[in-house]
Amino acid sequence: MSPPQPLGREFFTRSVHDVAPDLIGSSLLVDGVGGVIVEVEAYDREDPASHGFRGQTARNRSMFGPPGQAYVYRSYGIHWCLNFVCEEEGTAAAVLIRALHPTDGLDRMRARRGADDLRFLCSGPGKLCHALGVTGGHDGLPLDRPPFQLLGARTAAELVTGTRIGITAASDRPWRYGLVGSPFLSRRFGLSAARRSA
Repeated sequence: MSPPQPLGREFFTRSVHDVAPDLIGSSLLVDGVGGVIVEVEAYDREDPASHGFRGQTARNRSMFGPPGQAYVYRSYGIHWCLNFVCEEEGTAAAVLIRALHPTDGLDRMRARRGADDLRFLCSGPGKLCHALGVTGGHDGLPLDRPPFQLLGARTAAELVTGTRIGITAASDRPWRYGLVGSPFLSRRFGLSAARRSA
């Protein structure tokens, strides 16, 4: 089996709806801490649930590009959330990283989270950022350089798709993607979810 390859900026120049499912099974590390991406959500320029839908502001500037950089925002004034910017600069398309299967830097994750069970370290976008030490200081940083390290999936993943979580606008769009059978998801997919191969 060939070793996983780094994901460069060109990976993110595609449609956010192609990038999002392709991220499942990839590995994300921040300063050597992280794991395998098992759940994401896609947000595009036409999406009323997207932060960029009404235009650029100081808060969402990083979402407008260039592709292959981090967009980090604070949710409800409490939790940091990490997104990967996609498509051409100025488009405002991004993938929210919702959950990881923790594999690297477990002691640091446990110390940050105050939890021992692997299932509770990165099972949600806020938990994930807390465990990996992601803050607003990471906003706008390129994903192909330290402190980030992104490696492609070793094998094709079997995916489940469903509606996104915690939004009211466009809540019926099936733009949430997860790894089938993963115990590390932020929330199980409902009976209406569909399966597909990456």
